[in-house]
Amino acid sequence: MCGFVGWVDYEKNLLDRGVVMDKMITTLSKRGPDAEGVYATTNALLGHRRLIVVDPEGGGQPMTRIVDGRRYTIIYNGELYNTEDVRKLLVNRGYGFQSYSDTEVLLTAYIEWGRDCLNKLNGIYAFGIWDEEKKELFLARDRLGVKPLFYSKVDTSFVFASEIKAILANPAVPSVIEEEGILELFALGPARTPGKAVFKHIKEVPPAHYLIYSREGLEIRQYWQLQSKAHTEDFNTTVEHVKFLLMDAIERQLISDVPVCTFLSGGLDSSCISAVTAKAFEREGKGKLKTFSIDYFDNETYFQPSVFQPNSDKEWIDKMQKAIDSNHYSVIVDTPQLAEALHKAVLASDLPGMADVDSSLYLFCKEVRQQATVALSGECADEIFGGYPWFTREELYNANTFPWSQAINERQGILSKEFAKLPIAEYVDLQYKNTLREVPTFEGDSPLEKRIREIFYLNLKWFMVTLLNRKDRMSMANGLEVRVPFADQWLVEYVWNIPWDMKFYQGREKGLLRKALEGILPQDVIERKKSPYPKTHNPSYLKEVQKILKKIIENKHSPILQLISREKAIQLIESGGETLKTPWFGQLMTGPQLIAYLIQMDIWMREYKVEIR
Repeated sequence: MCGFVGWVDYEKNLLDRGVVMDKMITTLSKRGPDAEGVYATTNALLGHRRLIVVDPEGGGQPMTRIVDGRRYTIIYNGELYNTEDVRKLLVNRGYGFQSYSDTEVLLTAYIEWGRDCLNKLNGIYAFGIWDEEKKELFLARDRLGVKPLFYSKVDTSFVFASEIKAILANPAVPSVIEEEGILELFALGPARTPGKAVFKHIKEVPPAHYLIYSREGLEIRQYWQLQSKAHTEDFNTTVEHVKFLLMDAIERQLISDVPVCTFLSGGLDSSCISAVTAKAFEREGKGKLKTFSIDYFDNETYFQPSVFQPNSDKEWIDKMQKAIDSNHYSVIVDTPQLAEALHKAVLASDLPGMADVDSSLYLFCKEVRQQATVALSGECADEIFGGYPWFTREELYNANTFPWSQAINERQGILSKEFAKLPIAEYVDLQYKNTLREVPTFEGDSPLEKRIREIFYLNLKWFMVTLLNRKDRMSMANGLEVRVPFADQWLVEYVWNIPWDMKFYQGREKGLLRKALEGILPQDVIERKKSPYPKTHNPSYLKEVQKILKKIIENKHSPILQLISREKAIQLIESGGETLKTPWFGQLMTGPQLIAYLIQMDIWMREYKVEIR
């Protein structure tokens, strides 16, 4: 994994803009701590920071290849999981290779097939390719949005990068938000509308889209969409098909020249990945797998079960560690670290995020990175197989809005007088209905099946991407590459059309997945009720964030006071977040996390010198 930046300008000679380019590249040093490179030509500058995972010698970037007298240069962040399949196709077409890196395969695939190369790829990627002869830039992002890609067009400059901070390091791009950005933060945040990046002058290439920039202008197109059709396999065949696709995805994602580990919470998803990986390690003579989990100081003392978080992880981690005989490491996070890391999480995300859900992951990845460079994680299983309460609770899946974000009144009420009339409810409704219009329909669906399909689509396009953004930024800020086998394209495409009664086998969330994992996991782990990513229940954390936000609110120069009501913030602080009757976002962002979200917003406005226009 890596980070990249680029700058195209047809009206300026960019060869004398090296100082700015260096500044942009430096912002991504944590994403790519191992190597740096620059490609410079009159109208284009391409920069790269590398985290070495595969082919240390042959995978350096920017990588240039000359074919038939034409010069092509790539900068790339990601991993192809079918590299050898694509390489064979290209060898059969007469190409030779100087390395075994996926970077060279990807560049050669573009040279041979142009934009159609995307149809050949299975993996997680964002990349840019500059065609020097045509003076044309091609950018693309993976189908499900695992890897990030942002861009900005200001005057004659077109700037793009893996992260927002790198774009803002270019003086051509101002750090400005307007009303739409405020709506993104308060109506939808920490989620974002696909294609938007909160800042006025910055956009995001949406998942499954490519972008072409040339003298003729800018073109963005979608290259992949789920296809809805009849599922023709019986239940037992479906179970075996799911098992095959999942095992295949996990094993393909183990390729690496550096140490690989897994995250292990004792839940169904991470346990599955850890069990398959441990067996692969044993088969290939790689020794014991290292597994990692996170917990919080004194959490067992204060844990309270809820519908969203029915039990804690420790006993289940112990069961799995014994079952797969891994070397397990538990990372314990204490309150002062957690609150302090809210700042680091903002700098990693370039935006306010999921509060301590982000900062804890940041601290966790920092510890994991001491022993491994690549980790496999169980993200995305819930969105694909139906693991959340809003798949099974009628009042949630029929809510006629994003089921994980229903605190509309609270979101409206916290705004300052200047912005109190912003159309929060209308903005949410617009994005919700726009997404529903995209859902690939199937005329054979019953009304229930149609609605469940909509919920799955909303999850894939919104909730899952939010979690993938979080995972990418918190891990890459520590130079750790995290892979997500459940987000494999082939698995997602197949599971999309499996009927709900199969996915909800025996009336259980992820019932089909549970059935598919029989014989792979201990039965009691298979039966364990879903429990999400753990958060702190220690009251000392609430006291700490109350104290921090109170200090912010008492400073009349705090930038967040431009956006929020001081009175409502005081009520929120004094009540300990009890004024929030519905989670702000998802299952984990309740009162303490909303307080921390506002802290992050103030940090963000200060650090990024955000102007409101």
